This record gives sequence, structure tokens and C-alpha cells, in this order.
Amino acid sequence: MDKFTTLSALAAPLPEANIDTDKIIPARFLKTTKRTGLGVHAFDGMRYNEDGSEKPDFVLNQEPFRHAEILITHENFGCGSSREHAPWALLDFGIRCVIAPSFADIFHNNCFKNGILPIRLPRAICDALMEDARLGANGRVTVDLARQVVIRPDGEEIPFEIDPFRKHLLLEGLDDIGQTLQHEKAIDTYEAQRAEEKPWLPRIDMPGAASR
Repeated sequence: MDKFTTLSALAAPLPEANIDTDKIIPARFLKTTKRTGLGVHAFDGMRYNEDGSEKPDFVLNQEPFRHAEILITHENFGCGSSREHAPWALLDFGIRCVIAPSFADIFHNNCFKNGILPIRLPRAICDALMEDARLGANGRVTVDLARQVVIRPDGEEIPFEIDPFRKHLLLEGLDDIGQTLQHEKAIDTYEAQRAEEKPWLPRIDMPGAASR
């Protein structure tokens, strides 16, 4: 997955609590196992009318927020079912960071596995960031993961907490497979030794081994 280091981008304000995963990506779009192509359906019920036309009042249908990479919202974002398609849809839309007072645990975990940085900040700060976001193109927010700060348009730096291991994974762009591949040489050595000592056992190849 792509590394997350520093992101300076438009932030879209979405002042609503308890946005569940079915709002983020409705169940009828869960038939695919691909991580791409879901962005057009992100927040489908909130973005579109029944005839497929856009709802002009929804923030992500407005300029310049169509191009937002940061989403600022309220408590308990990502509650509901544990579908990993929710962060897939956000990422495919272009969202790399979500800032909220709190997140549902499984959604929070799935964000890290897919290269999205979820940041917990107090409600009052989220509201202040939403006011900044309403400046549109003049309200760009910077997220510096290495320094663990959110930088407002006026230069004020707001610190945030993050688990050190998860921070490392985002900075290095490592998902579960990427973490495993860091030990590729040791795994190959083990497999070679295992094949020699127990040739009757099938070989377990690493992802991408056929191309090596």
C-alpha cells in the first residue's frame, strides 16, 4: 500500500455522528472483492437521489470538496458491520485521512490495514477544523504523521496520539502482506531447509514467488 508521511490537502466537513459502514458503502455494492471501483458509491445514499442524480447539498458533491483527501466528522464514525469495503470505498474516492472524536474499533483497525490514517481529536477541535474546511481551497489542512500533528491553515499545530507500531506501518506503507514479505529471506531459507529434510511435504510459496 502507499506510504503515508505528510498530507497537505483539502478537508471536507461532514458534521454528523454515528455514520455507519452501510452509509459509507451500502451492502448492495459488496459483491466485489476488488479494492478499486467503489469510490463512486461511497456515501451512495447520502450523495445520490433515487434517480441517480447528485444531491447538491451533500459536501462531497460540492466544489472543491469533490477533491478532498481528508474527511472531518463526528463521533463513532464507521460503526455498524465490519465490512472492509468501507475503507476501500473511502480510499478509492481519494480519502487518506479521517479525523473524528471516535471511531468504531473494527473500522479503525481496517483503516490502518488499507493506508488510511484515522485520527482521534476532541469534538471541539473537530468542529474548529470543520470551520477551517469551510474556507474551501483556502482551508487546506496538513497532517504530519512523523511529527504527529495536524496543522491548521493559520499554522496552529494540534498533536494527536497513535500507536507506535501502526505509525511505523503507515510510514513504511506496510499492510499484512508487506509485513510478512519483510521476512522473505528467512522464510525462503526455512522452506529450502524444509524441502531438503522433508521432501514429501508440499512447498508453500510466498506471494509473487512464481515471478522470482
